[in-house]
Amino acid sequence: MIGSLSGIVIDCPDPRALAPFYEALLGASRTYEDEEWISLDLGPGLPSLDLQRTDKFHAPDWTSGDPAQQLHLDVRVADFEEGEAAVLAAGATLLEGSEDHPGFRVYADPVGHPFCLVRPRSDG
Repeated sequence: MIGSLSGIVIDCPDPRALAPFYEALLGASRTYEDEEWISLDLGPGLPSLDLQRTDKFHAPDWTSGDPAQQLHLDVRVADFEEGEAAVLAAGATLLEGSEDHPGFRVYADPVGHPFCLVRPRSDG
């Protein structure tokens, strides 16, 4: 092994505006914050989720691939309908066409990064 995963970095126009969404979605807490970077603790033994400011952010389009999404998060929830209501209330948007998939749905965070809510394994 060369190393271990330290963090997952998400580019965004304003880390302070986006952080509350991921804190609510993942139950994360801030461990570092400045104007350009926020680190969120996801729990013991897990990498951090880091939000990095960029002035060149363009939200990916998950259906057309222009620009390509390149990376997204899958978030397994215990109750799919409750999870969906919670992410929508936190500022996510259900992306068109994603309701056609039985095991997951695709959403965008408040600045447009796609992520999926994944049904519990026993929930079809």
